[in-house]
Amino acid sequence: QVQLVESGGGLVQAGGSMRLSCAASESRLKINAMGWYRQAPGKQRELVAIMTSGDSTNYADSVKGRFTISRDSAKNTVYLQMNSLKSEDTAVYYCHAVVVATTGTLFGSWGQGTQVTVSS
Repeated sequence: QVQLVESGGGLVQAGGSMRLSCAASESRLKINAMGWYRQAPGKQRELVAIMTSGDSTNYADSVKGRFTISRDSAKNTVYLQMNSLKSEDTAVYYCHAVVVATTGTLFGSWGQGTQVTVSS
């Protein structure tokens, strides 16, 4: 099992910036991809940004040009830099990792979530 520990959430004014961090506890297993999802009240969880082990990235259209995902593979840590925040970015943000088990199969792990609130 891989434990993901998130940090960096909180309250920010619209137009401001915030950076989220997510550290994976398990360093012996290979992590294929790490990313961020978010869930606003009454809405489904949605992909925000993801980065593969090959450093390919994918972003939700709603955050392109404002959010940047980066990764420190040596530390098994992924970051989400969020700029020009809007009230609609308010949500619980979850870190996710795709991990390669010792058997070679893939499994996913979720962080506990961190609240991001953007005040207008």
